[in-house]
Amino acid sequence: MDHRNHRVRRAETLIGLTILLGLSSTGCVERRYTIRTDPPGALVIVNKEELGASPVSKSFTFYGDRDITIIADGYATMRVQQPLAAPWWDNRVTEFFTENLLPITLRDEREFTFRMAPATVPATNELIGRADALKSEGQRPPLPRRQGILGWFGF
Repeated sequence: MDHRNHRVRRAETLIGLTILLGLSSTGCVERRYTIRTDPPGALVIVNKEELGASPVSKSFTFYGDRDITIIADGYATMRVQQPLAAPWWDNRVTEFFTENLLPITLRDEREFTFRMAPATVPATNELIGRADALKSEGQRPPLPRRQGILGWFGF
């Protein structure tokens, strides 16, 4: 009888470990965005990180706005604040379940396409006007610094 209890206990332990292992390997969310440009091959910089020539993809963990800069010879440089909102199944209430317990892999793949405008050469008068404005701004004396404790409070 003792030998049989030992076998039953061993089988229960193996079943329990199998279930535990199965649960620990469930739940996964893969997030990725792809940036395409027209024309292709433009340099893509996201949040000050150079990703490379478009089309380019990147995996991510967190949602939120991305600061995207796109640069190509002969085209005007683009700077875009691209929102990246979480899908309905990824929020504070459901996140634990989708990340850890759901027995399937959820994929959130986003694609953004940006059409670049050809570069334009500003008129000579416009360039001279901007240069004069910068020159006069640089020649102004700096504002005096506030000293003492009152300076901390803006007085």
